[in-house]
Amino acid sequence: MRALHTCSRLLLSLLATALCSACNGSASDTPAGEPPFPYQEAGIAELQARMTAGELDSVTLTDAYLRRIAQLDRAGPALRSVIELNPAVRREAAQRDAERRAGRIRGPLHGMPVLLKDNIAATPMHNTAGSLALKAFRPRRDAFLVQRLRDAGAVILGKTNLSEWANFRSSGSTSGWSAVGGQTRNPYALDHNPCGSSSGSAVAISANLAVAAIGTETDGSIVCPAAVNGIVGLKPTVGLVSRDGIIPISFSQDTAGPMTRSVADAALLLGAIAGRDESDPATAGMPGRAVYDYGTRLRPDALRGARIGVLRNALAERAEIKPVLDQAVAAMRAAGATVVETTLPGEGAWEKDEQTVLLYEFKSGLNRYFQQWRTPVDSLATLIAFNQANASQELHLFGQELLLEAEQSGTLKDPAYIAARGNARRLAGPEGIDAALRADRLDALVAPTTGAAWRTTPGQGDAYPGGSYGAAAVAGYPSLSVPMGHAGGLPLGLLFMGTAWSEPRLLELGHAYEQLTRARKPPTFADTAQTR
Repeated sequence: MRALHTCSRLLLSLLATALCSACNGSASDTPAGEPPFPYQEAGIAELQARMTAGELDSVTLTDAYLRRIAQLDRAGPALRSVIELNPAVRREAAQRDAERRAGRIRGPLHGMPVLLKDNIAATPMHNTAGSLALKAFRPRRDAFLVQRLRDAGAVILGKTNLSEWANFRSSGSTSGWSAVGGQTRNPYALDHNPCGSSSGSAVAISANLAVAAIGTETDGSIVCPAAVNGIVGLKPTVGLVSRDGIIPISFSQDTAGPMTRSVADAALLLGAIAGRDESDPATAGMPGRAVYDYGTRLRPDALRGARIGVLRNALAERAEIKPVLDQAVAAMRAAGATVVETTLPGEGAWEKDEQTVLLYEFKSGLNRYFQQWRTPVDSLATLIAFNQANASQELHLFGQELLLEAEQSGTLKDPAYIAARGNARRLAGPEGIDAALRADRLDALVAPTTGAAWRTTPGQGDAYPGGSYGAAAVAGYPSLSVPMGHAGGLPLGLLFMGTAWSEPRLLELGHAYEQLTRARKPPTFADTAQTR
């Protein structure tokens, strides 16, 4: 993390000096010489119960996470998942504690420290997308979802690192790297990749650096890092969560979503951030009952009587994945689910059209964002020029060919764009996921989210193993990644997919599977992975 903002860099440095002088990055969930972390793997319900009993308050919890960030993110294994701390975080926590003493509890997130991906506006912090071009940019107000979090009582702990520009800069990028934050490291094997673009959010939650985090996804950027870092990641239906204040790629596919250590916590977080917002027209299509207390649907026997379709794609047949997926299928059948093998009609047929859509929408959306939020750069063309002028810092590992291609695209009135958008959504949605669900009368589809993490090779791109989430991303449908098991000590995720607005069903199925298998294991910060 080579370029932390001044106030956060100072705070982290002071904490690291005072608390972590002996940290050496040993393979343990706590640095050498330090006592065990008292809130290891603690969920929202447990922490709220302790606060209700008077055993804990938000300031104490916040301070504990600040210490752990210093111990693990800057010192010790140096995860580089947190890009900036909120300078007002202790004041926010103290306010929540004062409200609790006065009998005002805003909800289950009251006093809970939450991290945000650094493409989501949250005052008084910066919003950089990992780019030096926005290093000095401080949004004038919160994003809509951040205001909802604060209204729900959450404490904003800070911002997380990401793949720069949410991994829409180069096809040869190294996931988890940004010029502002450096390279985020996988906590299960420090020389392995955390996937992107919500890499920092996933790593921070896996390493117990906060209660929960918010990531964003266009295609895989929540569920892929969730899977390879052993946590839960939910990509909601596009339109369930407002994109106001989020640096965009594609208004057809972008959404924010929860990244947590349990499905129950993801349900609570989703209930807080979902909702209609006049500034995001996509939320106008939300069904009247789409937003409610998702946690009320969670029950451990939800798999009984469910019909699940398992996609035996090429990823599912890989030698290190197949036995873990077979165990997952057996567990669901033992819990009373009917699991049938199925296929996704036309799988991958939308990919060329998707790329066209992303190029057009990125240029249009980014230019609009720059103008509306009065950022230091005022257009995509200006950003490209900035990167060229600062090539030694921005372009030394990989280029910006996607930015250049986007700049050459036309307007959103271009017939090529209009046709591509319609084709992509139709092939992935009605003729893809919906057709598969309908053919076998299924509640959900499941597949391996992606493969295990790969070794990080700066300047050489990603050895990406592939993913099963493309259809849900392009269709704008929800997907939920839940820990499935391990291969060579590295986590694997199981992806649940459904039709639009099916979050309640996916969450209850994912929760039942999670409770049945208990597949998550906290990371040990090993230097490298086991031999497979």
